[in-house]
Parts: sequence; structure tokens; C-alpha cells
Amino acid sequence: MPVQIIGMIGVTPPEGATVHVIKGTLSRTFLAEFAQAHEAAGFDMALVGYTSTSAEGFSVALYAAMKTARLKFLVAHRPGSVAPTLMARKIATFDQLTEGRLALHIIAGASDREQQSDGDFSDKIGRYRRADEYVGLLRRLWTETKPIDHEGEFYRIRGGFSDVRPFQSPYPRLYFGGSSPEALEMGARQCDAFAMFGEPLKDTAERIAGFDAMAAAHGRKPGYNISFRPIIAETEGQAWDKAKRLLEEIKGKSTVNQAFDRSGERLLKHGALADVHDERLWMGIASVTGASGNTSCLVGTPQQVGDAILAYYRLGVDSFLIRGFDPVGDTTEFGRELIPYIKAGAARIDAERA
Repeated sequence: MPVQIIGMIGVTPPEGATVHVIKGTLSRTFLAEFAQAHEAAGFDMALVGYTSTSAEGFSVALYAAMKTARLKFLVAHRPGSVAPTLMARKIATFDQLTEGRLALHIIAGASDREQQSDGDFSDKIGRYRRADEYVGLLRRLWTETKPIDHEGEFYRIRGGFSDVRPFQSPYPRLYFGGSSPEALEMGARQCDAFAMFGEPLKDTAERIAGFDAMAAAHGRKPGYNISFRPIIAETEGQAWDKAKRLLEEIKGKSTVNQAFDRSGERLLKHGALADVHDERLWMGIASVTGASGNTSCLVGTPQQVGDAILAYYRLGVDSFLIRGFDPVGDTTEFGRELIPYIKAGAARIDAERA
């Protein structure tokens, strides 16, 4: 599978340096322009995030798909909010209407408090058990040719079936994230790609090896996604100056995340050990925000940051979620040199392997 470059779209024009893009009121014009900017820059896919207050992700993605020609959408979904039988049909319908421009990111929720604001009072361990059962049902509904019966811990179904099947065979790619044992077990059993925040190369290699073994126990070979915030400029010095300016701006407007999970704890631990790892993995913004919102940064020229990303590609990471702190401006900037450099470099690595 060729390297995939993923961005992230939001629905509200940002003001200044921005950590989050998914909350706020809905602007149809901005959403269309933001999606079109990703397509023009050469992104393969755009993440549509989820919070308990934000605009509904599948509707956002479908509207953006109507305004673009080829861009795919990675839609975040929390199992439990919609019955799996209905969600199987919803996803298959979306995939058919867009001719395969959908992937799904399975998440269990940022915190118990936020889940409760959506009417869900399960704890996180229970939410991952529910997600395991839920995604297993989705996969059955997309692939089995006869109505299914199921009686599990969370769902009871008699004669469940979907007339519509996904455009993609056998179904859209299923991503997941998380570092808890429950998250990893669910992903190893049910999902196609493990999404991680950017960590040092050594730690990432260890995580890949460990999860490969977990997935192999279920007869699966997973893919990997990793998220970074590139901070690029014409020279390395200018890039670090830009990083310091962003840090000061974000310090002045951000509140520290109080709901970080184990993935956030991992980032904070790396930040405590060193501000910079592997020459350009910078944890400064992660440290001051409480590791909120994918804040592992790569700092340098487009070629330097591209080489850093390709080092992860050599480890087995096949997709990268990259976004900046100036959401629209950075999307366009990444398309000028960084994305072409990554794709050309990945193609060379693929040729070497072949």
C-alpha cells in the first residue's frame, strides 16, 4: 500500500495558533474551502474528529465529499451512540455514495465526563469491551450473506442484515488509537491500522513489534498510522524560531488538558526526559498543553522533516496524519514541498524493498 498522507478538517475558521479544529459553530463555506485545500495540497485523506458537542462527523464528511473530487475521509466514531445494525448500513451507504472515499477511526471517548454529556455512563474499560463487540458486528454485517443472530454482553440481535454493502472490499479501513491493554486488545482483534501519536523512533519500533505480535495471535497483520505537527521553514534556524513563537502564543491561550489518557501520559513522559528527540521531534508544545490534540512536532526544513517522517516509514508506518497550528495556511504549505518529498521518498523505499 503506498504511503497515505492524512490531514484534518474542521468546521469553524480558526483564530491564531490553533491546537483543536473540531469544535465551534458550522461554516459551510469554510468547511468546503478547507477540504478543497487538502485536496489541492495532495493529501489522500482528511480526519473528521469527534467531540460530544461538535458537528456530526458523517454529515460533515459527506458535505466535504460533495465539494471535492478524490479526497477521502477518516471519520471518528464512538461505538455505543448508534446501534451497530444501523451504523453498518450508514457506513455502507456513505461508502457507496462516495465510491469508496471513507475510512473509520474507532475511539472510546476522551473522558468519562464527556461521554456522560452524550448520555453514556460506561467506564473506559467497558467502552472498549463494547467497541470490540460492536466492530465485530459491523464486520459481520458487511460480509455475511445471510441475516445474523447475536447475543453478547452489550448487544442482542435477531436477523440482523444490511441490503447495502460497502463499495470497498471487504469494507472501509478501520483505524483505532489507544495505549491501554483494553484498547490494544480490541484493535488487535478488530481493526486494520493502529494510530499513534508521534514518539521517538526507538519507542515507536517497540510499539510496532509488540502490537504486531498481539495482532498475529488473531491472524491479522496491521498497518500503522502516526500523527505529527510539522513546523517547517526555509532554513532550520527559521523553523526553530517559528516553533518558539508558536509555543509562546499557545502558552498564552491554551488551558492544560486534564483528561489525557495513557497515550498522553506517554508524550508527557518523553517531554520530561528531553525537549527534543531524534534531532527534530520536539515535545515543547505537548508539554505545555498536557499532550492535548496531537502535539508531537517535527521541526526543520521540508526536506529535514520529510526525512524524519520517512524514518518512521522504514519502521513500517504506512500512513501519516500531519497538520499544523495554522490549519489552512499550513495545509497549503505542506503541499508545496513536504508532501511531494514524502511521497517520492516512500516510493524510493518501496523500490529498494522490491
